[in-house]
Amino acid sequence: MARAAQGDSSVNRLRANDPCWCGSRQKLKRCHGNFARPASPLRPGRVARPREVPADIPRPWYVGVAKSGADRGPVQVIDDPDDFARLQTACRVAAEVLAAAGAAVAVGVTTDELDEIAHAAYVERGAYPSTLHYQGFTKSICTSVNEVVCHGIGDDRPLREGDIVNLDVTAYIDGMHGDTSATFIAGSTTPSIAGLVDTCREAMQRGIAAVRSGSPLGEIGKAIQPFAFSRGFGVVADYGGHGIGRHFHAAPHVDHVIRPPVQTVQTVQTVRDGMVFTIEPMLTAGVSQHRQWDDGWTEVSADLLPSAQFEHTVIMVDGAAKVLTSQTSL
Repeated sequence: MARAAQGDSSVNRLRANDPCWCGSRQKLKRCHGNFARPASPLRPGRVARPREVPADIPRPWYVGVAKSGADRGPVQVIDDPDDFARLQTACRVAAEVLAAAGAAVAVGVTTDELDEIAHAAYVERGAYPSTLHYQGFTKSICTSVNEVVCHGIGDDRPLREGDIVNLDVTAYIDGMHGDTSATFIAGSTTPSIAGLVDTCREAMQRGIAAVRSGSPLGEIGKAIQPFAFSRGFGVVADYGGHGIGRHFHAAPHVDHVIRPPVQTVQTVQTVRDGMVFTIEPMLTAGVSQHRQWDDGWTEVSADLLPSAQFEHTVIMVDGAAKVLTSQTSL
């Protein structure tokens, strides 16, 4: 495996012939780096019509707006107790929806059925699925299977033994968005796939632990990329975390890789108490590059090797990042 083509090229990635990180004394490619291109790559399936949300559930501004742009805004700083309570509600709902859909992941279940379960969980809680009709997206969650890096659209393909699926959930309620995701395994799996998933979860946790008020955002990437590379995994550089709260995707952009030492937002943006943003690394078994399907949304790894992602919404409190979308089951 080669060095990353993106981010800081001085960070070395564990190579295929290096000893595996797990201590087995086997080569990485014979142990936790034993990945192969799928015999049957994913193909788009049949996509059902968008699901309806009861009229009494408030919508974000962009729903029903023809050719609406992205819901972007300035850095989200929450310093009002009422705003904080509303943000907590949105994040709690997102975590509960994710847990409900994640519990249903199993061999034979379709990604559209997972979307249906998540949709019902939103509605039951009086929340609107933030992704539904966002810039034309037609599903209530993103369901990204195996080589799909992000933005997968639920369809009629049933999950197969050993598939991994990332469920990305964003809930809008009380004027706030809460965003979270996790990667689940259908049935049994291989040590290599389990290692990818576990490493991605820990990479997110390391990114959360690294950020402090007064520090630059770049500390997050410094915690995530070297750790992922030490286990032979790549980190997607094109997508990152983002501010969230009153807006779905607000400033700042949060890198999960180390950028060259130039004056970028990651080096000049100082984290401070009250800031709200997501930390959501996407790790790959192979290259970090990706390509988009013709649906205009689904991103798949360029080499078709699997990818995993985990995400939490955090707020800076008393100098450290407090997770708002925590669920013990995740």
